Order: sequence, then structure tokens, then C-alpha cells
Amino acid sequence: MIALYTDRLVIRTIQQNDWSNVLAINSDQTVLTHIRPVTSTADIESTFKQRLEPWSYDSGEWLTLIIETIQDKMFVGLTGFYKESDAMNRAEVGYLISPNQQGLGYGTESLKAVIDWGIHEFNIQKFIGYCAVDNIGSAQVMRKCGFIQEGLLRQNHKIGDRQIDEYLFGLLQSDIRI
Repeated sequence: MIALYTDRLVIRTIQQNDWSNVLAINSDQTVLTHIRPVTSTADIESTFKQRLEPWSYDSGEWLTLIIETIQDKMFVGLTGFYKESDAMNRAEVGYLISPNQQGLGYGTESLKAVIDWGIHEFNIQKFIGYCAVDNIGSAQVMRKCGFIQEGLLRQNHKIGDRQIDEYLFGLLQSDIRI
């Protein structure tokens, strides 16, 4: 079981009793506005069941971790990564923060912990992240973690009928002072 600790948070392996929180955050269109449309409960449940399975870095699957407060075990959101390139040992990061927990620094705090763990456990050489150009909060999280905007990808993502421009952010292992 994975359990990462920060001053305020525990970032841990997803468990069966997390289902209601995972369903809620994946059903909240305000959280998903810049990412994707809300999918069916059956689709969310299928992905949830897959995330409960043992994970390995080389699986090509997302590592999905629960973020919760240490003090009262309040659900904050989800975070994780997947190995995006074997040859370059590059991982793509992702996170979803519950609306009532946004703006409190939890996204940044949890992402820094996941990056540190990824470097120590898997020697990840580069982390990348994508975000819609109008997703200001997500761009701020990545910048606060040391990511550099490496590009603008025009009409790179589609949400419903909308073509979305995205920023590409990158963070090299050598950029981090551990």
C-alpha cells in the first residue's frame, strides 16, 4: 500500500470504501469542466474497479491515489500519474480536487509529494501535465510545483463539441532540488 505524508495530507492507495467520494468527484461537472464530460456511473465504477487492482509503473495504467487530510481524514481529491514514455522514463501527472477543497494549496502539496515519490521510486526523468488554457487553477498548481510551460497545443483536446487549446507543462528531475 502506498501512503505518502505531507504536513497536512496523506496521499494513499485507493480502497473500496473510497467509492462514494470517487463517484462524487467524477460526477461533478464543475470539477470536470476543463477535462471531460461526466460519464455514466457504470463507466466510473468500471474505472474505479480497475484502479483497485494492484498497480505497477510499467503497466501503462494510471496510478490513482486518494488525497485526504491527516487531521480529520476529509476527502480532498485524487492525484497520480502514469508512465507516458518508456524510452524517456516520462510520466504524465493528473489531479482532481473537490470544489470545497480548492484554493487551499492541497493540489500543490499533494502533487509535490507524488513527484518526489515518483523520482525516488522509479527515477522518473520528466513529468508532464496538460491543462486547458482557461484552467487557471491547474496551471497555477503546476507552476507552483516547478513545472515550466513548454508549449501551447492548439485544439489538442475535445470536450463534447468544444475544441480545447491546452498548455503543455514539463518538469525535469534535474529541475528539482531534492
